[in-house]
Formats: sequence, C-alpha cells, structure tokens
Amino acid sequence: MKKLGLATVIALFCACTGKIQQQQNTSLMIGKKDIKLAGRLMTPEVLWHFGRIGNVNVSPDGKQIAYTVTWYDIEQNASNSEIHIMDTGGGNKKQLTGSPEKEGALKWRPDGAYIGFVRKGKLFEIKPDGSGEREIAIPGDRQVNEFSYSPDGKKLLLAIDTRVTKVLGKDIYEDLPKANAYVNEDLMYRHWDTWKDGSFTHLYIAGYADGTVSSIEDINKDEPWDIPTKPFDDINETSWSPDSKILAYSAKKLAGKEYAESTNSNIYLYSTENGQTEMLTEGMHGYDKSPSFSPDGSKLLWLSMERAGYEADKSRIFVYDFATGTKTDCSKEFDSNPSGTVWSKDGKSLYFTACFDETFRIFQMTFSENAASGIFRQLSKDGFFDYQNIQETADGFAVIRSQIVKPAEIHKFDVKTGESTEISFVNKDLLEQLDLPEMELHRIKTSDNKIMPAWVILPPKIDKSKKYPCILMCTGGPQGEISQSYSYRWNYALMASQGYAVIYPARRGVSGYGQEWSDAVSKDHGGQPERDLLSAADYIASQPWIDENRIAAVGASYGGYSVFWLAGNHNKRFKAFIAHCGIFDMRAMYTTTEEMFFENWETGPFWDKNNEKQYEQSPVNFIKNWDTPILVFHGEHDYRVPYTQGLAAFNAARMMNIPAKLVVFPEETHWVLRPQNAILWQREFFAWLDKWLNNNPKR
Repeated sequence: MKKLGLATVIALFCACTGKIQQQQNTSLMIGKKDIKLAGRLMTPEVLWHFGRIGNVNVSPDGKQIAYTVTWYDIEQNASNSEIHIMDTGGGNKKQLTGSPEKEGALKWRPDGAYIGFVRKGKLFEIKPDGSGEREIAIPGDRQVNEFSYSPDGKKLLLAIDTRVTKVLGKDIYEDLPKANAYVNEDLMYRHWDTWKDGSFTHLYIAGYADGTVSSIEDINKDEPWDIPTKPFDDINETSWSPDSKILAYSAKKLAGKEYAESTNSNIYLYSTENGQTEMLTEGMHGYDKSPSFSPDGSKLLWLSMERAGYEADKSRIFVYDFATGTKTDCSKEFDSNPSGTVWSKDGKSLYFTACFDETFRIFQMTFSENAASGIFRQLSKDGFFDYQNIQETADGFAVIRSQIVKPAEIHKFDVKTGESTEISFVNKDLLEQLDLPEMELHRIKTSDNKIMPAWVILPPKIDKSKKYPCILMCTGGPQGEISQSYSYRWNYALMASQGYAVIYPARRGVSGYGQEWSDAVSKDHGGQPERDLLSAADYIASQPWIDENRIAAVGASYGGYSVFWLAGNHNKRFKAFIAHCGIFDMRAMYTTTEEMFFENWETGPFWDKNNEKQYEQSPVNFIKNWDTPILVFHGEHDYRVPYTQGLAAFNAARMMNIPAKLVVFPEETHWVLRPQNAILWQREFFAWLDKWLNNNPKR
C-alpha cells in the first residue's frame, strides 16, 4: 500500500530481486535466449523471457548510454543482470560484462574513462570498450550497496550496511550463539519484507584516485536509521555540489514509534571540508526527498510534501537559493506530482515527468523572476505510453518509455517534435512473434456524476460481434497512478491474451487526476472509491462485446481490500474474485502493520470513536453476504499487510461454504519475485478465472 511511480517500481524491483538468496549454477550463464514461440499469444512463460531494462546512465560527454538488462531463467529459478552500452542514437551496441553474478548500480566516472558498478557487494570499474575491468578494494572489506563519484573524481560516496544496535538475541547474549530471536522495545521492528536486525544503511565518503581508495569515513556514525531510507530510496536521494565540497541527502532521522508514525524526512547538507551537517528543511514536516544541485551550485531543488503523515500528498518542487537563503515552492500552479526532476545544463529550467490523464508525460519548468510559480509546458506529445528517467544527451534526451502492452525500452526523445524513437530494442525479437492486445481509454460517469477515466485492454484481434469475459482490476495504493507502466505480475497484456477484456478504472484516490481526486479515498475506503468500482463494473457490463454474466474482480493490497469489500456488497455483479495480499479485517491490520503513519492517516486507531465509520466499512463486517467463489494469495514475508489477513479471509469463506482457494508463498513478500513462484501465481490466477468464468475446471 504505497504510491509508486514507474521509476520507483523499477528501483524497488531491482533492490528486492537483489535480496533474494538464490543458488545459481555458475556453469550456466543466464542471458538472452533465442526463443521461437509455438503460438502468437502471450503466456506466463513468455512473459518471463522478456529482458528488463534496469540502470540507465548517460556518459559525461552525452554521447553514450550504459544500461543493464536482466534476464530470467525459469529452470534455474534465478536471474542475471549484465551491463550494455550503445551510442545515444542506438548504434554500436555492446555487452560489457559477462559473469553469472548480477551487475548493477551503474555510474560513469566524471572523466568518462570508466563505468563503475557493483557486483555481489564489491565495487568494480570497467572501460566503456569493455576492457580493463578491475575491483576497487574498500577498506575493511565492506559490502557496498550503491555508490556515486564526486564531480571532481576525488571521492566516492558509498552506501554500506552497518551494525549499530543489538537486536539479535545472540548479539545481546554472547554466550548463546545459537539463539535465534529478535528483541525489541519499540515499533518498526520490521519493515515491508524485512525484520530489523540492528543494521542500518549508512553513507560513507572515501578518498579515491584512479581505482584506489585511500580513506573511508562513516558520515552517519552510530545513527540508528537508514540513509538512503528503505526500502524504496536509493543513491539518487543524494547529490554532490559541483565543487564536490557539499553532499546533500534526504533522510528520515527518526527511530521506533516516532519513525512509524511520521513521514518527516528532511534534506541535509554535509560539508566534506569540516564534517558538519546542516538541516535545510526545518519546520517542513512531510516528506522532503530527491535533492539536486543546480549546475553552478547556487541552488538546490528537492521534492516536498506539505502534510505530515500523508505519504500521498502533492509533491512540490522546492528550490533553495544559497545566496539569499530563501526556499520557494515553484509548483503551486501545477496540480500533479513531479518525479525524476533534472536540471537543464544551463540551470535555467527543470525537466521532469508527471502523470496526467493516466499517462506519465515529460514537462519543462522554466524559472521566472516575476512569477510566484515556475512556468510549465508539456514537451511530450499525448499518447498511450509512459515516460520516465529523463537524461540529457549531446543531441536530445534519453528516456525510458513503456506501455501496458509493451515492456520498458530506452528511447531517444526529441524536444522539438515531442516524439520519441526506440533505440534499445531489447525485446524486439520476442514482441514480433506476439499478437498484442489493443488499448482504449474510456470515460465513465460515476454514481456522484463525476467523470472517471479507465483503461480498457482488449484481447488480441478482438471480434466485437462476440461476447468476452471481463476482469475488473481494483488498483492498490490506495493512492497511486494507473498509467502505462508494464507489470510482470499484474500484466494486463497477459490477461487480455488469455481472452479476457480488462478494465482498469481510475477510481477515487488514484493520482494523476488532481490532488482533490487523490485525497478522496482517505478515511473513506469502503465508500465512494468502491462505488466508483461498481460504476466501472456496470459500465463494462453494458458494452455489447462483454458477457455481463462473466465478470471477475481482482486486486492486490488496497485492491485486495476492494475485492473483499466487493465480495460482500456486489449484488451478483461478479462471478469470481481474486485477492492478493488484501486487507480483510481493518482492526487486525491496524495493530499488526509496521508504518503507522499510513494507517493513522487513512483510518486512525479503532479505539477512537471518530474513526468508527471507517471500521464499519471493513470487509470483515460484510462476510455474511459473501456468495461468490474467491481465490486468496498471500506471502508469509508480507509485513505491510500481514499474511494472517489472507488466512482469515479464506477461512471465513470456507466456513461460509463459499468455494475458495488459498495460495500462500512462504518465501515471498508483498510481491512475488521468484520466477517459478510467479509462474505458479499466474497459472493459479488464470485457472481460477477459467473455472468460474469459462466453465473450464481444467486449464
């Protein structure tokens, strides 16, 4: 239950897959395979043969792009990432690395002579022509998560996990080395998918000269918090000043109950000359993130949320002027959430992406001395695609572009025309063998006479003279975008390729439709947002090419809450339900989740009478009305929505004699990341739909 843009989703996916402990056969390299498909429709197995674009970095001279591609091997149940390079026009492609271990966290050295990267916790460098690979020894043999070079090339910034507190029983009682226990006295003892073990990611600054590290210092020594903040932040939450004398970083310097109840991250300035740290955002109580120095070092921008405790507040572009000491909100007139902000080379404007009308578009903000807000203009043309990860090149921009029906690829973007051209073509061979679904953007009138957009994804080569079964997608969040991002589990192209039409409505709470629309879900989870979903179901059922008697509702996280809620309130609209990591009992959720700021903002404590309405909407209260088959998925290591929520829903369904199935993944989290587990998930997903929508008990 977190607002996630595409860039965040890519970073999170790479971080989570890096954590997975997998036994890899080092004699078998995992890479691109020459796949010849027997048919032209996508299957779960085909989906896991796509290459996935990861880190994308433009060279200092703007003429080359280094990037990673991750490939999966279903039989080995493992993955591998390799570094590639090409010209900014897409020519001269070359794979630079070739090892059975994952390479990631790419950074060009400022002089362009080497590309730095991390492999199995070790720092390496390689020349752009693929020669001269070398390990950069870090004192103390410390394991590196991420890194960056200072602009002058004389320092390294290293993100390293560091033991700070004693939480493990064997650390507290040294005479019990085989004891296995976590000992805690406060909240935040676990987070999303990880139990806190007393280690925290710290920032280290090391002296560096042509492949040699001379010194290393923990600039957050003894501090019991993660920098960058886990689990979604990365090294991009830091920024070097152009003269390499100041490091700006974002951090949430809180612990225990304070951390659990707050979104108050701040921007800090660390001086490499005197070792002093200064907070720049005193009195700003929401998220302050993504600092970035202007090219001349005179200004610092960051993204800031105003309201404390609200993770889905509007992201504002704040700029600090070092000469005047003033902080300015430059985006008062911009009613969306900027992301991926980058300075223009001349420092006179910013480039960023933001979601409007269910797509991420490219914008420019030009500074104005006479206006309270910046001057905004859209650079990209409208279309059914998302843009992310803008980087300026010598002759334009490199961006990542994705569609619901097509995985992310690197594109060259032309500012003058607003159009982009694909240059990476990682998945071209496989896509050419597939018949892809079609997309439509529909406008639906809601029960309160608002207009709600919805993506409709149609089966390949649809014949609208026939009737098709349909899937209503209940989005999670509860805030978050519906856009053109490409998911490797909730893959709408895959669903449509199995013969289902998919409707994906931007119900109340979804971002990209203005902040008022986004705010409307809070403390009304079972109210208007669910009525919006019912409006979408009624709308799609009225289409002549939809069989109104074969519609299912599916969703994850808050989308799983929606499924459980709809199961007790749908009045025979649906023939099947599927919930993944969904919230069933709001009372139990409140006292077993981890980041309390989320629950405090969205629902509030159930012992406060002011919150009675929200808890009256809890799906558990409508169990007596359940009458429709339901499939429940959950991961045991999901600490945001504990897996007991899924067990409770399944148990209740069976005790009500409702046909039900429970699929629990002992190793998985809020997400399903291992290839074979993911394929099993997809097979069970479609088998359930086939059974109850197509009267086909055997898939």
